[in-house]
This record gives sequence, C-alpha cells and structure tokens, in this order.
Amino acid sequence: MSVTEQKKDLIVGGSFLTEQHALEHVFTPEDFTEDDHDLASTVEAFVDGEIVPNIKKLEEGRNEDMVAALKKAGELGFLAAEVPENYGGMDLAKTTSTLVGEKLIKHAGFMVSLGAHTGIGTMPITYFGNKEQREKYLPRLATGEIMAAYALTETSSGSDAMNARTKAVLTEDGKHYVLNGNKMWITNAGFADVFVVFAKINGEQFSAFIVERDYPGVSVAAEEKKMGIKASSTRMVNLDDVKVPVENLLGNPGDGAKIAFNILNIGRFKLGGAAVGGCKQALEFSAKYAIDRKAFGKSITEFGVIKHKLGEMAIRTFACESMVYRTAGLIHEALEDIDFAEEGAAEKILNGIREYAIECAIAKVAGTEALDYAADEAVQIHGGYGYSAEYDVERLYRDSRINRIFEGTNEINRLLTVDMMIKKAMKGQLPLMEKVQALMGELMGMPSFDFDQDDSLLADEKKYVENAKKICMFVAGAGFQKFMQKIENEQELLAMAADLFIEAFVMESALLRTLKKAEKDGEEAAAMMVKMTRATIHDGMERIAPIAKTALAAIEEGDTLMTMNAALRRLLKHAPVNTVAIRREVAEQVIAKGGYPV
Repeated sequence: MSVTEQKKDLIVGGSFLTEQHALEHVFTPEDFTEDDHDLASTVEAFVDGEIVPNIKKLEEGRNEDMVAALKKAGELGFLAAEVPENYGGMDLAKTTSTLVGEKLIKHAGFMVSLGAHTGIGTMPITYFGNKEQREKYLPRLATGEIMAAYALTETSSGSDAMNARTKAVLTEDGKHYVLNGNKMWITNAGFADVFVVFAKINGEQFSAFIVERDYPGVSVAAEEKKMGIKASSTRMVNLDDVKVPVENLLGNPGDGAKIAFNILNIGRFKLGGAAVGGCKQALEFSAKYAIDRKAFGKSITEFGVIKHKLGEMAIRTFACESMVYRTAGLIHEALEDIDFAEEGAAEKILNGIREYAIECAIAKVAGTEALDYAADEAVQIHGGYGYSAEYDVERLYRDSRINRIFEGTNEINRLLTVDMMIKKAMKGQLPLMEKVQALMGELMGMPSFDFDQDDSLLADEKKYVENAKKICMFVAGAGFQKFMQKIENEQELLAMAADLFIEAFVMESALLRTLKKAEKDGEEAAAMMVKMTRATIHDGMERIAPIAKTALAAIEEGDTLMTMNAALRRLLKHAPVNTVAIRREVAEQVIAKGGYPV
C-alpha cells in the first residue's frame, strides 16, 4: 500500500479550515513506494508505445480505434485498477490509481474514454452493486471485454441533475422497469456495452439502473462535433420503452442521488489528478520548444518573460499536485478497510466519499484552472506555431477547455464548496461558527504585539497560511451573519468565499508537503519545494486580498465596512518576497530537466 502503514484517525472533511493537520496525516507524492513508481512507469511506457504514436488516427474519431486502444489497456490490467481483487481487479489505493490516471493523460481523448469506463462507468457497480451485479459485470469490465458509460445528463438537467425527466415504471408483473427518456453528452456512448442510467421511478424516486446496450429500445444518436477531445465518443442515448430487469436496479429505489453525486465526487478529484498530468505535459512541451527556439540570436529560454511563464507553470503544477494527492490520501484512508461483501458496505462507502466532497470540489476547480493557465501559456510560448494543428499544444489547448465543465461546472463546484462547508458547520461536524466568533473577538479587539520567535523552516509562510484560513472564516462568517439562510441567493459572494477556501487549501497543501519532505530528507533536499511553496503562499496572499475586500464590500458598508477592512489588513499583512527571482530559479530547473522540476 502506498499510504503509510500506521493507522490514523480519519480527518474530518473541510477541517483544513478550522485546524492544523499533522504531517503524518498528509499524503504526498513523495510517499509513493517503488512498486507504485514501477506501475506508473509501465503505464507511461504503454501510453508512449501504443497511444502517442496513434494520436492522429485516434483524433479521427473512429470508435473501433478507441475500443482497440482500450482493450490493449485492459490486457495490461489498467482497466482493473480500482476493481476489487475477487472480481478480477487490482484494487489499487486511491493514491496509486490517481498516479496511474496522471500518466494516462498524454492523450486527453483516450484518457477521457478510459476514465469514463473505469471511473464513473464502473465505480457505481463496484461501490453500490450487489453481489450478483458485481459478479456479472465487474470481471468483464476489468478486462475490457465490455465497455461502460455513465448516463446522467439530459438536455434539461446539466448541473441540475435532479431535474431529470427520464422515467422508469415498474411493469405489472414486477419483473422489469420500463425506461423512457434521453441522455445527453454521454461519453463512450458510441461503443459502450453497459450504461449506468439515472431515471425517476414513477417520475418521483431518482434511481440508478444498469442498462445493457442490446436491450430493445436502446439507441444512440450521431457523434457530437466537439471543440476538443475529438478521439472520445460523445452521443445522445435514447431510451424508448426499454425493459430493464428489476435485478438491474442499483441500490434501492430513490438511491440515485446518493450514487450519482458521490460518484461525481470521486470523478472530480480524479479530474484534478488528470489536470496535474496535463500541466506537466504543457510544461514539458513548452520547455523543449523554448530550449530549441532561437530569437535575436539566442534561445528564448534566456528571456525573462519566458522564464516567468515556465516558472509560474511549474509552481502552479506543484501546488495543485500537492493538493490533489493530499485529497487522494484522505479518500483512500476512508475506504481502505471497507469489505465490499459486508452488510452495510454501501452506506459506509457513501459516507467515506461524501466526507471529502469539499476537497474533491476544490481539487476539480483548482486543477482544471491551473491546466487552462498552463495550456494557454504553452500556446503563447510556441507563438504562431502554437496555433498550428501540427504542434501538440494546439490539441492540448482545445482538449483542456472541457475540464471546467466536466463533473459539474466550476461555478457549481464553487457554490457547492461553501454550501457543504456551512452545512457541516450547522450540523456540528465542523466548529466553524465557534471559530468565527472567536476570530471576530480577536479582530475587533486591540491587536497583540506579542510575537513568537520562530526560526523554523517557512515560519513566516506558516503564519500566512493560518491568516489565510482566518480570512476565509472572517468573510464567510460575516456573510452568513448578514444574510443567514438567504445567503444562497448571494451567489457572487459564495463564489468569492469559495475562491478564498481554494487558495487556503492549495497554499496549505504545498506547505505541508514541503515541510514533510524537509523533515524526512532534510532542507537541502527540499530546497526547490521551499522556493515553490514560498511563491505559492506569497502570491496566494496577493490573490486573496482583492477577493476578500470585494466580498466584504458586498456584505457591509459605511463605518462597519471600514472597521472590517481594518481587521482584514491585519490578516493580510505579509513581508514582501522577490517572487520574480524565485520564478527565475524554478525556470532554470525546468529548462535543465526539460520539464517539471520536482
């Protein structure tokens, strides 16, 4: 197993905001074992040997080519990563499976197809299927004998999944459910053998069903013409009086929301991991091109503006990588001891996944937006060539855009982040309100001039991270006290609060990773991480400042706002750091390595 063997008490989801997590409770990429790295190398070799040489053919969008590629992956066991061993799977840790996903991202169309099969297509059966359903489908899904898809979205219900109109009616003999409706934007629809379909029983109970392609009444429309991920199949699925055996109901009637949203939570953090892989690829493309590209008689890597781009791409990649694997470690620990065969396993799985829904949403938003930044800068570094389809960055740029829409738009995930945090606090699962009240007293009182002498590594940055978390609580608490239950109508404010949460979680994840590395291997070994962490935190504080000021102005006005801004200034105070020099140093390492420097 790639997570430390010592058993730990599970961390409460969202508690990064209200407490400090010990280093031994934080999983980082440096915790991977030699076996994990060997598996990752095998996956990378497969992608380099089987996928990359065939990218142009796959981009033509013929389903038979994608199916052939997926079946080759199945022969090597890559489709079985998270399937339990007793059903023919590898039962990998969530951390290791995230690493595998990162290595598969060299062609986004292939990764999307594989991810739809192994993730949202197979996981509902893995986690929520009964013994008979698992025995029937999982061994064949694990080998690639059959392919899976996930059918949730409809024309009238994208982010609003509960507005689905697909209907299921039980037949008089009680042996089948008859499904009618249409599902939109279904990945793998052109070749999937099995669909996990969501429908409302009698138009009321939102439920999940395993629907086989050859059931009479199942049909698919023509392929969608997409901006990117052209190699993947995306079609509408039509259900016309489809008779589905009652034994193909997943869970119980009305369990659809639990299944759908928790599978989406897993999909979100996995998408964050794939985005990290995409960032690394963008950085590699950019570094190699910049090294060879000459302008004004020298390599463009010698220009400061190019170094800025390379350094910033690497820093954002490092920060998001730290956050994604921290989240993966949390989810792994929540699920690792669950026996799929035991009574009540499904509920334990639901609880385990749901616990870290906040972190999953953050991983999705932060990761996909870091990738969009990296892809955009990669095109810019390539100049005119970046706009040419002859260069890989053109495809990378187009492919990256869908990620901010996949698995719930980033706007929806921002709103969910704050909503879930508030609900946890209201249920007493997080001491958020107590922390907010104590913080208000601290900020409105006289400032303390007692300073702790701390000469430890990144001492200032530790303080800034704690202040960033206080700013999150300050703004969220002020907003909730002002608007109470009506705060859900203040979407702009909620989105700003989410941005503060995201910055704080990413900043802290980078900090904890670096401190853990230094504690284990020494400060010299962590020197590059220290630089990137300092830049992450200091630039993060600069990004937090205008967000917090704008949010407070949306909550209060007049003298009250002036008082709140005075308190905010105390929390935002930080000593200037030459992040320009840091980015240059990081860029030099990127250039030396021809890609990601860690």
